[in-house]
Amino acid sequence: MSQETHQWLSENVLIGFTDKRGTAWHYRQGDNNHYAGAIPVDDVVRRLFNWHPVKVPTFYDWNGESVRSDKYAILRDDTGKELGSFKEGYQPHDYQEWLVHNIGTLMDTSTGDLGIGSAGLLKGGAVAWCEVTVPETFVTPEGVEFRPNFLAASSFNGSLATTYKRTVQETVCDNTMAVALSEKGQQVKIRSTKNSLDRILDVREALHFIHSAQDDFAAEVAELCKLKVSDHQYESLIDLVQPMPKQGDAKTTRAITLAEGKRDTLWRLWRNDDRVAPWRGTGFGALQALNTYSHHEQNVRGMSRPERNMLNAVNGQTEKADASALELIYNLAS
Repeated sequence: MSQETHQWLSENVLIGFTDKRGTAWHYRQGDNNHYAGAIPVDDVVRRLFNWHPVKVPTFYDWNGESVRSDKYAILRDDTGKELGSFKEGYQPHDYQEWLVHNIGTLMDTSTGDLGIGSAGLLKGGAVAWCEVTVPETFVTPEGVEFRPNFLAASSFNGSLATTYKRTVQETVCDNTMAVALSEKGQQVKIRSTKNSLDRILDVREALHFIHSAQDDFAAEVAELCKLKVSDHQYESLIDLVQPMPKQGDAKTTRAITLAEGKRDTLWRLWRNDDRVAPWRGTGFGALQALNTYSHHEQNVRGMSRPERNMLNAVNGQTEKADASALELIYNLAS
């Protein structure tokens, strides 16, 4: 079961550019959270970020007396729901300012070729994102269809610092990848402290923006497609990411069954799946197999798959997994 109900997701996740891409995340079809074009900024603020975080002291009972703790609770000012608890130095980053207004500071969205493609709240508002994208889909000479994005995300539960980064989304499978995975400087994290606002202009200098993401990702795809990966090397990759446990007790027997299932799925993706097989025999195909397994095949607990994928994108887990996979692929192919 998802931690977020269907009603919560339909009311607190907005999806844009459906006339170009169709309706994403199909379990919300029929709801009024889809937009044919870009999502209007006013709608993002009105429907998602029309409340503010409030920092209040907390107390506990000790021998019948109320004693103030050294922690402060972060509450929603509309519902009073507690989102997190921190020490005095924590300064919450208001979503309106940090995820909407700051995007206007960082990027020129007035030219008409950029717009908000998705935005949402998760975990009762403790996590949020706003993503700027281009409406058109790009195609590399190798046949990879993708859209470059600029993602802003933050939280009030301490799960991630306010983060700005470039990503791409592959049209054929909705897989999210970081741009220029082997490079640094493609994302900036700003912690919630009293001096954090001073850093926002530094972000512009540290990031290459969305228009350059098109060329950077296309170049990365080209490099990976030139990297040859044989079936034997791919088998060695599977051995590294999912080794077979040794025979033992009943617990180990279950582990063997799970490992065999993952290995079989990775081989199926490599040989037969339209999201991977066109690039079989290349480094990009190997990366695509691991990334697609994570996005679409791996078991999900405690939340829906789209929710898990979005959380992994905003908190950096997808980027870490892809970077680790790339290192293994380059080592095997060298």
